[in-house]
Amino acid sequence: MRLNQYISSSGFCSRRQAERYITAKKVLVNGEIASHVYFVEEDDHVKVDGHTITHTAQDIYLVFNKPSGVTCTASPAIAGNIIDFISYPERIFPVGRLDKETEGLILLTNDGSIVNDLMKDENQQEKEYVVTVNKKNDGYIYKRFIKRCRHLQSENKRLYND
Repeated sequence: MRLNQYISSSGFCSRRQAERYITAKKVLVNGEIASHVYFVEEDDHVKVDGHTITHTAQDIYLVFNKPSGVTCTASPAIAGNIIDFISYPERIFPVGRLDKETEGLILLTNDGSIVNDLMKDENQQEKEYVVTVNKKNDGYIYKRFIKRCRHLQSENKRLYND
């Protein structure tokens, strides 16, 4: 497995961040500075910025019903983040995001490859949002909402009114 993929799949960081660590010469394999072309073997010892990387043999997938007020980020610098809220014993990160005041299901994982598969625009994963308003729908509110949301509609993306 390529070094950046190994680091990413451990849950330590994203694949791009792993590339940055490698470029900055902050990755050691068996005590030596590693290069981008390194392929990790089973008995290799990998350290990133002083942290020992252990590869999790099993991928983790959690579906979480995020409440309002929780921020969808893995960044420990942001108070009220989803990772601190869940307090899962292994490193995981959210797939995509929901706004802080939005509630709903979100996937969390340590599997970096699924993130790429799910989040690429060309994969056209359908997303569904339910919007609730606190006023009676007399048609006017709906028309204003649709008018302001025209930018959400394109050849591959549509607004539906059920």
